[in-house]
Amino acid sequence: MKKYFFILSFITAAANISFSQVELGEKVPDFSATDQNGSIWSLKNNLGSSDYLVIYFYPGAFTGGCTKQACSYRDQKGNLMAVGASVVGISGDKPETQRLFALENQLNFTLLSDESGEIATLLGVPQKEGTTINREINGKAMDLVRGTTIQRWTFILDEKGILIYKDSEVNAAEDSGRVIKFLSSLK
Repeated sequence: MKKYFFILSFITAAANISFSQVELGEKVPDFSATDQNGSIWSLKNNLGSSDYLVIYFYPGAFTGGCTKQACSYRDQKGNLMAVGASVVGISGDKPETQRLFALENQLNFTLLSDESGEIATLLGVPQKEGTTINREINGKAMDLVRGTTIQRWTFILDEKGILIYKDSEVNAAEDSGRVIKFLSSLK
């Protein structure tokens, strides 16, 4: 009997996770995470600082597509500001890896660490087991540990935290351009 209770409890818990996914037009619940500088970043403290908040999830720092995507957001900062948007990137990488990634690529926006995948789960972004990759950074070989590997998805929230855009089929190199095009259409 205990065995069946456990299985039923597990199924119920799994079902509750799927119901926590935020749909278009709904308010995104507050969340917080450690940024690349080791500070706590929270959604509620960053809403309203611009008209829109772009939240993009990426699989891992120091990988080809993720670097292209991050550098595109870096290079498009002026265009994003012109449409009233600020940007935050999220992956399952450790905060220290995020810091190194931001420095190496001169990124001009916040990166958040979601090692446990809680934020990705909140927004319904699929993920799989983390991994360790070896990269040379500043002439030194380093093992970079990722707690979870989150799929590449992009969201936009309005100044009140309402989800107005969700892209689950992101092209890394074109993501920032698609976001700017969408936000320009709202003006």
